[in-house]
Amino acid sequence: MDDLARHNQARWDALARAGVSFSRPLLDLDADGARRLVDPHGILGEVRDKRVLCLASGGGQQLVAFALLGARATVLDFSAEQLARDREAAAHHGVTVEVVQGDMRDLSRFTDDAFDVVWHAFSISFVPDVRPVLDEVARVLSPGGYYRIEFANPFVFGVDDRSWTGEGYLLREPYVDGAELSDTTWDVWLEDGSKRQIEGPREFRHTMGALVNGLVARGFVILGLWESASPNPDAEPGTFDHFMTIVPPFLTVWAVLRPDVLSSDDLARGAVS
Repeated sequence: MDDLARHNQARWDALARAGVSFSRPLLDLDADGARRLVDPHGILGEVRDKRVLCLASGGGQQLVAFALLGARATVLDFSAEQLARDREAAAHHGVTVEVVQGDMRDLSRFTDDAFDVVWHAFSISFVPDVRPVLDEVARVLSPGGYYRIEFANPFVFGVDDRSWTGEGYLLREPYVDGAELSDTTWDVWLEDGSKRQIEGPREFRHTMGALVNGLVARGFVILGLWESASPNPDAEPGTFDHFMTIVPPFLTVWAVLRPDVLSSDDLARGAVS
């Protein structure tokens, strides 16, 4: 584990201890709720007995959802605190899961074609280069397998959501792949309803080209892209809900690994060197 991983691991342990929303085990899930959580667009179909990797997805949420749907579910995350939530949720629901501590850039503990589904939580922004992660995902995923990845909208990652001027939000960061964000402070809502600022992990912007071309270069066929929307279209200006009415901050891509339908020329054109 390098210095970046150790730093971000410590920050996620602290965030989990603070009770941020990503770290709250879902103890009231049923099968319908589990389906809505991990497959809201109906991409996967039946997942019973499918081999599922929840990648960088600790916190007691997606792992237990897949297990409740009958999948053979594994989670990999580098935060011991996050993984403790997965164990808590699994014990509560009485499901069998595999919990593995590790870095998303190194899946060497898993064999080739080890999974039918890789469900990647919002975490790719915590590494400066998407290529090692995509290489590993393509290796451990079986041909015809599904890859779901959520990431920050790169066109808004440089916008300061706390900079409402009365007319708009300020664009502060250049559009450069791999550029590190200068502000790592998170405004987080805690379980008691209060809000506080916590130092978050180091984060990096990834351009749309790096992500899309990176998927194509590894034989993925993109099935669709979904954008986040504000839950409150009438939100007060300057709030994060209002910011989301101006720009969707989160994007989700579903793709299927099908190198057989792409020619070597197609793959070369999508390559990210």
